[in-house]
Amino acid sequence: MQETPILDTLPTHLAVIMDGNGRWATERGLPRVAGHRKGAEAVRKLVRYCADLGIPNLTVFAFSSENWQRPAHEVSLLLELFVQMLDKEVRSLHKNGIRFRVLGDISRFPQKIQQRIGKAQQLTASNTKLCLNIAASYGGRWDITQACRSIAESVSAGLLDAEQITEGLLQSCLSTESSPDPDLFIRTGGERRISNFLLWQLAYAELYFVDDLWPDFDERSLLVALTWFSSRQRRFGMTREQLQAAGSGGNA
Repeated sequence: MQETPILDTLPTHLAVIMDGNGRWATERGLPRVAGHRKGAEAVRKLVRYCADLGIPNLTVFAFSSENWQRPAHEVSLLLELFVQMLDKEVRSLHKNGIRFRVLGDISRFPQKIQQRIGKAQQLTASNTKLCLNIAASYGGRWDITQACRSIAESVSAGLLDAEQITEGLLQSCLSTESSPDPDLFIRTGGERRISNFLLWQLAYAELYFVDDLWPDFDERSLLVALTWFSSRQRRFGMTREQLQAAGSGGNA
């Protein structure tokens, strides 16, 4: 990245809903799949930007649990793009020190895709420059439900007492257990909602909504969002005076 401004604070975890691929294509008289392909290019660039800036965790919402309800041909095209990404991009990610993880109910994917996901995660498991989480067949309610189910099974098996269930325990059972909670959430496309994405994890994230359609979200767009984030005072329930007394300044 060139002429990157000095930012006081960068997020340790950026979460993104990449909305607007279909509308981008429709506005140009193109089939929706053209928008998804263009959106995939924007993801590649975002990963590079984050790695260059030193943002250690990035989670992008690629395919929600509700997206299975879309027309069959569009679901098929989305899965095809996902397979292409697994086949073409993972070795490049590995070469650049990026860890690849898929968050979601992957049991709903065809077996061949599940195997590709497993191999990609295994190949990149030791990489530390950036953790790239792809939320696919993912829903925030599913995430919390599967965490509760895991805890209930431990209680039923006598491995855990109900009194030992804490927020920290539940969080450790979520699909993002190895990443900190997102501190910045970006949604493109003009909608102002989080659409069942990381419901637990976004509790204290700064929420940034932008009208740009996802394929148009570029380096400049990201820097505008990061500059806004850097200006935020994150108090986590404390007063401004308490933060100042703790020496946190304005951007803790």
